[in-house]
Amino acid sequence: MSTEIKAPSFPESVADGTIATWHKQPGEQVSRDELIVDIETDKVVLEVVAPNDGVIESIIKGEGDIVLSGEVIGIFAVGATGASAPESTAEQTSESADKVVDNNIIMSPAAKKMIDENKLSASAIPATGKDGRLTKEDVVNYLSAPKPAAATQVKTEKTLPAETASLGARAEKRVPMTRLRASIARRLLDASQNTAMLTTFNEVNMKPLMDLRKHYKDLFEKTHNGTKLGFMSLFVKASAEALKRFPAANASIDGSDIVYHGYQDIGVAVSTEKGLVVPILRDADTMSLATIEESIRTFGGKARDGKLSIEEMTGGTFTISNGGVFGSLMSTPILNPPQTAILGMHKIQDRPMAVNGEVVILPMMYLALSYDHRMIDGKEAVQFLVTIKELIEDPARILLEI
Repeated sequence: MSTEIKAPSFPESVADGTIATWHKQPGEQVSRDELIVDIETDKVVLEVVAPNDGVIESIIKGEGDIVLSGEVIGIFAVGATGASAPESTAEQTSESADKVVDNNIIMSPAAKKMIDENKLSASAIPATGKDGRLTKEDVVNYLSAPKPAAATQVKTEKTLPAETASLGARAEKRVPMTRLRASIARRLLDASQNTAMLTTFNEVNMKPLMDLRKHYKDLFEKTHNGTKLGFMSLFVKASAEALKRFPAANASIDGSDIVYHGYQDIGVAVSTEKGLVVPILRDADTMSLATIEESIRTFGGKARDGKLSIEEMTGGTFTISNGGVFGSLMSTPILNPPQTAILGMHKIQDRPMAVNGEVVILPMMYLALSYDHRMIDGKEAVQFLVTIKELIEDPARILLEI
């Protein structure tokens, strides 16, 4: 019995997706719930698994093709086996899903597109796909592999003037922008063009927080089953308390209306190889420090593996970005629309500070708050950031809510 393989139902915020990789080809045996294809959207990579044991009969949408929510992308034969799959069907589907070029070399549409864009010879690229098929990954690996010096020299001499060739090869690599990276670029550009964004700065003495963490980290980890106490959970709690005191920083603009949110859903920016993603801590004000730390650790693992769901990244009333983990001393974070504020954390660095008329070396951190001036006045922004500073420098205030 044949059944249709359909793209998942996308949320309203996702218009379409792109077929990233077919992990199974026509005629291959597939087990129930085995991954058969990845679909890349603006936010996440969605996985489509086999509905049952069987065989991929045909591929309708090849790698690189755009698909809509619920669109048919292939045909699946339930209960069939790879050995009994008709050979003519496999050949027919292979021809419909792939293109034969360059001395009868079979390749996917995505691989063909990259070869044309980079002016490569298909015969020079090692093929690792089924039956000698050239895949998109083969082309990417070929482009990223270092080229022999002699070959580079010959190419340079043929394509560049003599005076330029003498300077040595200047390699370039062109790869398609992923949908996630394109979406990030579009949102950041939209934020810079359609908001009245300003940034205010302050600095915070991290010594009280560092002393607190040093004193309780072992007991905290033992009490909470291995969950480690970090700084981010305390910044999340401080931010949630500050958001309660300054509702404008927790609001959003919807057309000509201001939407004040009666909850604090705080997004924590996580860096991945494909780009920055922002999973959301729902009702962060009611979460314990241990729950926040465990949630952030789980989100980080999912982000690295590409397993974050769209629901986990949808919404959010405020965002925290920690550039300090990469060594950033100061930066200007960009708003995450429709949110009206974002907090930037940075590197902790020892600096000489004046304390009661004496110079003392203290571990200091610069904090940055970018905000939409259409919604938040400068006075509120400064007071919001000062509130976070005071809560961090005296962590007991977080517990006492003062």
